[in-house]
Formats: sequence, structure tokens, C-alpha cells
Amino acid sequence: MSGKKAIIIGSGIGGLGSACLLAKAGWDVTVLEKNDQVGGRAGHFKAKGFTYDTGPSWYLMPDVFEHFFELLGEDIHKHLALKKLAPSYRVFYKDTFLKADIYSDMEKDIKTIEQLETGAGHNLRRYLDQAEYQYGIAKDRFMYKNYDSWKDFFTLEMAREGRKLKVLRNMDKHVKKYFMTETMQKLMQYPLVFLGSSPYKTPALYNIMSHIDFNMGAYYPTGGIYEVVKSLQKIAEKHGAAFRINAEVQKIIVKNGKASGVVLQDGGELTADIVISNADIHHTETALLEPRYRTKSTRYWKSRTMAPSALIMYLGVRGKIPELTHHNLLFSKNWKQNFKEIFNRPRWPRDPSLYVCMPSKTDPEVAPKDHENLFVLVPIAPGLKYDDAFLEHYSDKILQTIEKDMYVKDLRQRIVYKKLFCVKDFEGHFNSYKGSALGLAHTLRQTAIFRPNNISNKVSDLYYVGANTNPGIGMPTCLISAELLYKRLTSDTSSGPLKPEQITR
Repeated sequence: MSGKKAIIIGSGIGGLGSACLLAKAGWDVTVLEKNDQVGGRAGHFKAKGFTYDTGPSWYLMPDVFEHFFELLGEDIHKHLALKKLAPSYRVFYKDTFLKADIYSDMEKDIKTIEQLETGAGHNLRRYLDQAEYQYGIAKDRFMYKNYDSWKDFFTLEMAREGRKLKVLRNMDKHVKKYFMTETMQKLMQYPLVFLGSSPYKTPALYNIMSHIDFNMGAYYPTGGIYEVVKSLQKIAEKHGAAFRINAEVQKIIVKNGKASGVVLQDGGELTADIVISNADIHHTETALLEPRYRTKSTRYWKSRTMAPSALIMYLGVRGKIPELTHHNLLFSKNWKQNFKEIFNRPRWPRDPSLYVCMPSKTDPEVAPKDHENLFVLVPIAPGLKYDDAFLEHYSDKILQTIEKDMYVKDLRQRIVYKKLFCVKDFEGHFNSYKGSALGLAHTLRQTAIFRPNNISNKVSDLYYVGANTNPGIGMPTCLISAELLYKRLTSDTSSGPLKPEQITR
């Protein structure tokens, strides 16, 4: 493969990971980013002395990150100063005085769980033992494999091991087999937000998220999540990859059924042996390709379940906030109704769950002295309409909720910086279909063989990488998608992770 040219459209985690692997293998790689910084949704910005990560804020599945850096011949700890959070996160329950800190420390967490539901400690062990077992099967046998047909997916191994993954049961039913109270059920189902899905639609195999949550823990790279982006870019450039920002692609050039380059918005043309899109797949197919080259119909996209969009608030707050830790979750009182308003009957949530990240709790450098840096995220249905006045009004209601149910006194009076980001911004900045914050949700009909493939079946030498293809949403899974792309290019049909010696010139 050495010496061939690759163009990568988009520099999200999947695009960055692909640039690293291909450049190390000797490809001539050019990454084109439409915005003014590398990283895609995992961007950052500074304002009034505050440093904000714009998107991902949880560093989970450290084993996947460590493995990926090893593939590149790198020691991750020489790139990132990782700190394990303690607690991993804090949970608040609306209209109650209940709150709980989860430490990813079994003995501590069982004591907490027993206070939430008498007798649940034993069931938690059983639940997590199964989740850990399923995580091992999923990661070693299925997540690192490309699927091109039913035969690739429904193998003897899938028949034997897949039954243990609880593919057909949904998460709501699965969790209720172990935990009796809504308090515990919410705690065990909330990680599905990371997958952009609902417990009523997500296969129970995704209880692997509870293993990631309780057994592995949450980490923070000093300086913020953008340090991951910077490290990947640095490694890609070390091996010769070139990055161009403010370089929006207008069209993918197809000649004789083959992708041979791109046309930029400024009229410039670039040629390559292959084109890889890390952009939103809907945008790639509907805006960058002629209709005859599209693999998915309009009907297909209209029938998809998209992950939620979000109202995000980037806040700078005067004074300390001892009521919050690094990661904080506030659970809706009417759990089922909240998911319905996101997935079934779209509207602005009347009783929303929400997430507050306060990285300044761990890293004082991201905020001025005696101030806190807050990232507030409210999951909402994709495609919702609004104007600036409505968004300001709704965000004020959210701030009131944080004051009341997370006990943060006088929050609104102490805000010295505020920036809002919502549906239209996801559409404009990331060409995201319906303004989804994450892409395709992880429902049964959008998992594995049912998820868009990473190779076009209409245009040769056109590939996809990132959250909308396998294995799906999340920074670590997007790195796995980069490995799957590399496997695709090297005709590797194995089901396990790559080894460093396979990334060769």
C-alpha cells in the first residue's frame, strides 16, 4: 500500500485514527477539514480565560485507547496525562433529596447501591459479571470485524456466543430482571445516552456499558479531551500526513465508477487513489455524490432512528461549586416520558434529564482562579425548531432546574460567560443529519450488519469511517472504526484487534 494517496474528508476521531494508521503504513494522506480546527465534534475553544471542550467529555474504555496508541508504536502515557476520576460521577434524582456518587470501586459502590435499593448489591455483582463477560466477547470477537453479508454476521461463532449477548431483549427489560426500583433502573440505563439511544429500543448486549462504567471507570486527560485530538494529529503528521483546515469538500469525483478525488468549495481539485469520508454519511451521499452513486435512499434515511440532538451550554461561573463533581447527571422524574419526547413524539422536553461536566474540578487550568467551567448538555429530539428567544428562555429554565435539583445556589447570578449550541449549530458546523449530536442511534436495526457499511457498494475506492458506520458512537469506537477501515484496505477478515506489526509500509 505504500505510496498510494488517500484523501480523508473530515478530521473527527475516526478520520484522525485513519490518518495515523495509513500514514504509518506509508500512504500519502491528506485530511480535509471544513472548519477552522481539527477534531470534528471533539473540538475546543477559549473565551474569557475559560477553555472548553466542545463535544465529547467522557474518556472511557481506556483499554481501546491504549491498544490504538500501541498500534502506532506510541506510549499513550507520553502523550496524555490521564487521571482516574474519583468519584467517576455524581447522580441527582429530581424532586427527591437522593444523590449518589459512583466510584468504579466495587466495595464503595455496593454500599451506595444498597442505600438506593435494599438487596441490590448482590444483583449488581451478578449484573456486572455478565456485562464484563459480554464486553470480552463483543470486543474480541465482534467489534473488530467487518461485515459484508449475512454470512459474515450469522456464523457458527455468532450462533454460539451471540446468544449470550442478549441481542433480542431490550435494555429496559434486561435491567428490570435485576433491579426492582426506578432509582436503580435509571442508574443502570443512563449509559445508553452515550450511544444516543433509548432503553426501550437498545439491545441488551449494550449492558457492556455498565462494565465500562462500573468496572473500568472514567478518566480525564489533563488539559481536556482536545489533548486526544492534538496527540492523534501529531502522530499522523509525524508519519507524513497533511492537514488542511477551512477546506470544505463540495463534491467527490467519480470516474468510471471509481472515487478519484474531490472538488473543494473554492474550486480546487485534489486527486487520490482512495477517498475516505469521516463526514456525516447522509451528507456524503446526498451532498457530495451524484444520485446514481448513492447507496441509501431518501426513504432509508427517513426511516432511521437518529441519536438525540442537544442543547449545550458552555458556562463560565464566578465562585466555586462544591455541590458538583467532574461529571454530574440529573435524572428526569418521568423517565419514560422523557425518552418518548426524544424518540417517539418529538418536542422540547418538559421534564428533561441533563448532564453537567465541571472539568475545573479536576483541572484548574481550564478556568480563571476562583471560577468554574461548566458544560451543560440537555438531550433533545433531532430536528426540533426554535428561535433565539425560545432557546434563551429554555436555557434559563434549565439553569433554574440545576439550581433547584442539583443545589447550585445563585447559579444564574454568577454566570460571567455563556454560549449556547443547539440543533441548527450541529447542522451547520458538522453537516449533521437533522442536527443529531451523535449520528445513528444504536437500535437493533442499526447495529452490526444493519449499520451502514464502511465501503460503498456503488463507488469503488470510496470508504467511510466514524460514528455512523461500525462499531458506532463514541471516541473509542470511532478509533475501532479506523482499524476496521485499515482491515478493509488490507483484506483482513479477522475478528480481533490488529497487532502493531500489521501496520507496516
